[in-house]
Amino acid sequence: MREIERVFREEHGRAIAVLVRVFGDLDIAEDAVAEAFAVAAARWPADGLPPSPAGWIITTARNRAIDRLRRESSREDRHAEAALLHAREEPGEREPVGDDRLRLIFTCCHPALAMPVRVALTLRLLGGLTTAEIARAFLVPEPTMAQRLVRAKTKIRDAGIPYRVPPEAELPERLRAVLAVLYLIFNEGYTASSGPALIREDLCAEAIRLTRLLAELMPGEPEIDGLLALMLLISSRAPARTAADGSPVLLADQDTTLWDRELIAEGQSLVRGCLARGEPGPYQIQAAINAVHSDPPTDWRQIVALYDQLLAFTPTPVVALNRAIAVAEVDGPAAALALVDGLDLPKYHLLHAVRADLLRRLDRVPEAAEAYDRAIDLAGNAAERDLLRHAREGL
Repeated sequence: MREIERVFREEHGRAIAVLVRVFGDLDIAEDAVAEAFAVAAARWPADGLPPSPAGWIITTARNRAIDRLRRESSREDRHAEAALLHAREEPGEREPVGDDRLRLIFTCCHPALAMPVRVALTLRLLGGLTTAEIARAFLVPEPTMAQRLVRAKTKIRDAGIPYRVPPEAELPERLRAVLAVLYLIFNEGYTASSGPALIREDLCAEAIRLTRLLAELMPGEPEIDGLLALMLLISSRAPARTAADGSPVLLADQDTTLWDRELIAEGQSLVRGCLARGEPGPYQIQAAINAVHSDPPTDWRQIVALYDQLLAFTPTPVVALNRAIAVAEVDGPAAALALVDGLDLPKYHLLHAVRADLLRRLDRVPEAAEAYDRAIDLAGNAAERDLLRHAREGL
């Protein structure tokens, strides 16, 4: 059963992608692949794994889908007839081609779909997460998420959203949307927006896996390599990020001997490759920032300089807040506080947490306590709230 689970994790997205190409319908593809894995779960424990598990799943799913379409087309279902005709036009069995999953990623991340739906659909079809798991990640009831996914797939079908990599002229804008979705998935995993645990390792792993896939299918794209490097470098610190009781450990307090050196080496190698290309972008710069953090003691002046570059690409208050944290290490908490107080992020709990820490360092205790209280009220994650409460109690 462990092998079946491994095949599911590794091949679910590929199987869905191939079936969508064959039948042109997300629902047919998803149902057929689910049936194929159910058959595998019944047969493989006794028969053993076939020589090509992925090919077995795809062939079985294709046959199940054709059987279903034949039944439905006999009831004069025009959509079933069209899908069956599409399937008959295929040149026969073949191994899954490399860009099927890439087509599916771009379909899931079409700009006609709202960003939360893009994330959910990508997790469902390529990541193989259940509707219940995705609903928990988005903090909505399972029926609500199921309805969203159905509406998204219906919109793709009814609007005629093409199952293809977009033309070269559209690629930069569409690629940015895909990378944004993958980064959102990773961020939700690395710092869960709610719930008792700080980290959701399943979402982090899915984001990294899908980004590796994108890098494999679109080699030479510096921002893809930058995003992958960023995820790897951040993930390298995960073993030191929580204490034994699950409470968060700040970067400055982490045991660096626990950091994953293999992930750091891979991430830094990708960063060096990006720098050699000389085509900077926001993900590459964020990866470079994390590469500097990965070689303690941190060169904070270099961090500030990199944030200056990042602000030129993404002049957002969140980036400015992160730059202010670095400024505090170079020019002191007073200089950083002046920057933080100029930012308009009233409902962002991390702004109030940063402000509270700067006020604490300036011995402005009553104001720090007030800022901590505001951060605690706004934080959705229980582990983060506990950390903030502990800091407030230490004033």
